[in-house]
Formats: sequence, C-alpha cells, structure tokens
Amino acid sequence: MNTTDYETILTTLVDGVMTITMNRPDRLNAWTYKMGAEMQQVIEAGNASEEVDVFIITGAGRGFCAGADIKDLFHQQAKSGDSTDNEAPRDWVGLVRSAKPIIAAVNGAAVGAGMNLALGCDVRIAARRAKFDTRFLQLGIHPGGGHTWMLRRIVGPQVTAATVLFGEVLDGAEAQRVGLAYRCVEDADLLTVAHEMAARAASAPRELVIETKKTLAAMAVVQTHPEAVARELTPQLWSTRQPWFAERLAALQAKITKK
Repeated sequence: MNTTDYETILTTLVDGVMTITMNRPDRLNAWTYKMGAEMQQVIEAGNASEEVDVFIITGAGRGFCAGADIKDLFHQQAKSGDSTDNEAPRDWVGLVRSAKPIIAAVNGAAVGAGMNLALGCDVRIAARRAKFDTRFLQLGIHPGGGHTWMLRRIVGPQVTAATVLFGEVLDGAEAQRVGLAYRCVEDADLLTVAHEMAARAASAPRELVIETKKTLAAMAVVQTHPEAVARELTPQLWSTRQPWFAERLAALQAKITKK
C-alpha cells in the first residue's frame, strides 16, 4: 500500500487502484482552489504512472463534496484582483477528464460543484445516505461547469428538470432508480464495492482500458451501427496484435482443455 497526504486530500494506492479522498470533513469537503490543484496534480501524475490503473474519488466523513467553498472562491478572486475571474470553477469537472477510468464513490452529500465532480466520473456508486443536490437555483445562481449538459446526457430531460428547476434531491436509492448512480449500496459497503469494480478494470491491460475508454467517449456522436462497427475496427485489430491477447487466449484455451 502506498499512501500520500496532501493539505486537502488523501491518496491511497493499492493494486493499481488510486483512491482520492477529499479531506475537509469539517466543511463537508467543500471545494477550494487548493483542493482542485492537489486533485489535478494527483490525477495527472496517476495518468502518467505505470502503477496506477483506476481512480476512485470519495469524501472523508459524512459528505462527498458540499460544493464550492464560497469564502475561498471570493478570497482567491480578491487576491487575483479580478472578481469576475471564474476560470477555475469552469475547470473543476475538467479534473476528471482522465485517460484512465474514474469511479465516484458518493458517500454523502454531493452538492452543486460537488455533484459536477460526481457527474464527470465514468461511474457513480452511491451509498444509501448519499444526496445528489444541484442547488444552483436555490442559491440564486445559474448552473455552471457543464452541469445541465452532463446531467441531461446521463438521466434525460425530465429528471434534469426535476432536480435543477424543481429542486428534487435524490438519495442513493433514487439516484440508482433514475440512472444517475449505477448502484446503491449500504453505507458501510461503499468503498468495498467500488474497489471490487475498480479491480476488474485494473486487471485488464492498461493500454486496452485506455483505448476502450476513448471509444466509449467517441460513441457519443456516432449515429449508426455501421459507423460504430467502423469506429471499433481499428482498435480491435490493434488489440489482437498485442502480446496480452495471445497470452490470455492461450490461458483460456488451457483452462477449457483441463475441463
């Protein structure tokens, strides 16, 4: 096990799975510029590392992330001398634009920008006590960070309207029901389930996982089945020429022969 502590996050690396824990439990892990910088540093380093295959993002204590820390936001804007500077808020969800897969293990309240962070991950697993709360309109601010785009693509227009316009807050079970979360699990089982899922991705060839994630993203704009077949053909042929394909095929054949 490899563990590193930062000022606002904790990181643990076990068998190729990097767990990033937002660590401001007294503030329900409210997002700060420092947290963003540290998380970006960890994700960039993890993408470049031969030891990291998958990321899990979660929160310390009873919250996932309570959104932007307004005091920190205003303080940083004042320091920059430009109160209209909002580039950092726009880039929050960009932190999870990772070549390697990312799971959000939502252990509590995911509010506003904190919900954006969860939306930007490849898969969301929710504890029963999780709360998905957009809250932008209730705070008198227009949604940002691509919130409406991400949410609509994941759950469709009606659920997006219910949560954004009408302030519906979804717990873990309801998030699973509407497709916002892949699974809802008991609170105590959240990280175990997340690590079990992450381990399956970590067990596959790293380059193959990265290439497949690219394909999944590309399929967002593919309109027909023939186009999809064509898009998959080149990476599929590439994968059959890699040493791991021959090794795994031989292992499967040996297993079948033993039976």
